[in-house]
Amino acid sequence: MAVDEVVTDPNLLTVLDASRDTRVQALSLVDQLAAAGPAESASAEAQLETSKQQKLLITNLAQLRGLHRAAYFGARQTKAQTSEARQEVDRLHLQLQNLYYEQRHLQGEIKACESYDHTYQQLPLIPVEDFLAQRPEHANDDENTLMVARIEHERSERESLEQKRMELLKRKQKLIADNKKRKDDLANLDKELEKFIDAAKPIQKLFDKNV
Repeated sequence: MAVDEVVTDPNLLTVLDASRDTRVQALSLVDQLAAAGPAESASAEAQLETSKQQKLLITNLAQLRGLHRAAYFGARQTKAQTSEARQEVDRLHLQLQNLYYEQRHLQGEIKACESYDHTYQQLPLIPVEDFLAQRPEHANDDENTLMVARIEHERSERESLEQKRMELLKRKQKLIADNKKRKDDLANLDKELEKFIDAAKPIQKLFDKNV
């Protein structure tokens, strides 16, 4: 694979082009020096041309060094930017993983809540139809609101029944107390009656003798 197919950055391509041109010029200068022979035997015109080519080569080498330095700093800057971008990607990836774990945790909590055997589901509530017949204003309520209303209705009914039970219990206790008092009164009356009968026995005997 050719270098031009691997390198696509414009700055690096400029460096490669300058490098190729400088190499070609250097090889051309070498060939020219080899053809001219020793410098002391070369003609003045040949020496002048060689001097021009050497100066041009030095200029191109200086330009190549500048391009190379700029490419080096550009590569270093690109490397730093790539490192920062990689750190940002790693941070976002970690954040995404945390969100994924949190999502799984919340899904587990939701599933546990949905499968939880709530106590209110075991309450002996009246059927929905009967409740709506008594409280038609809840006919358009959603499921949760309707359940809350049914539970509140059940609570109200139980409180009312408990109040009636307490009133009946008080009446019962009062009746028991009244019955006990009457029973005690009857017992005392029996005792008094027995005393009266016992006290009247001598008189009865006197009546029996006179008869």
